[in-house]
Amino acid sequence: MTQGSDKTTHFGFQDVPEADKAGMVHGVFSRVASKYDVMNDVMSVGIHRLWKDAMMDWLAPRVGQRLLDVAGGTGDVAFRFLRRGPGASAVVCDMTEPMLIEGRKRAEAEKLADSLDWVVGDAMALPFPDKSFDVYTISFGIRNVTRIPDALREAYRVLKPGGRLMVLEFSQIPNDLMQKAYDIYSFNFIPLMGQMIAGDRASYQYLVESIRKFPDQETFAAMIRDAGFGQVKYRNMTMGIAALHSGWKL
Repeated sequence: MTQGSDKTTHFGFQDVPEADKAGMVHGVFSRVASKYDVMNDVMSVGIHRLWKDAMMDWLAPRVGQRLLDVAGGTGDVAFRFLRRGPGASAVVCDMTEPMLIEGRKRAEAEKLADSLDWVVGDAMALPFPDKSFDVYTISFGIRNVTRIPDALREAYRVLKPGGRLMVLEFSQIPNDLMQKAYDIYSFNFIPLMGQMIAGDRASYQYLVESIRKFPDQETFAAMIRDAGFGQVKYRNMTMGIAALHSGWKL
């Protein structure tokens, strides 16, 4: 791979110029923003809600903590955090403004708007000072980042000493036969549902492919350690369809 402007990365199963990926991902999430929450329920048969609840159980938000939820889109994780942490506050940062607009609507409906800020920003170059947050979360977003190590280093930078990183992401099932069965489901069912519900098969084809390109649990845990985090651990969700990764800024 050459350096500079010729550098490439993956966009699903395509190789694309690295400089183009963020715009392509932005296009995907702009197109699906209005149906994003509905499609999450369809794709996971609602199980993503249990995974996010498990994330909060492990995270155990405390009184007055400040959360940065990156790629937080419509606010699902931030809302859960605020309900569990009395006096807590949250910033939802996402590169796609239409997702944040949908999130603001939800926050107003759920009477959480006063504890939330919504910021358009890039996970690889966060628009926040060093040591600004107690907790950093990213759910089903880090696989879409062009340079994952850059995003992890930014997470480390903006966390206070003693702060915690938690990542929820689709992962790899350790059992080959079960992984094959899940692949058959996801590659055939999810793009079809994307076409029927969101009117956008191509975006959901990309999302399925992006899951297959994401590193396995051990590889991603090593990337978190390389970014400077300690006490790195992970827990498989639903046999490894997704995984929760945790690390601390010690």
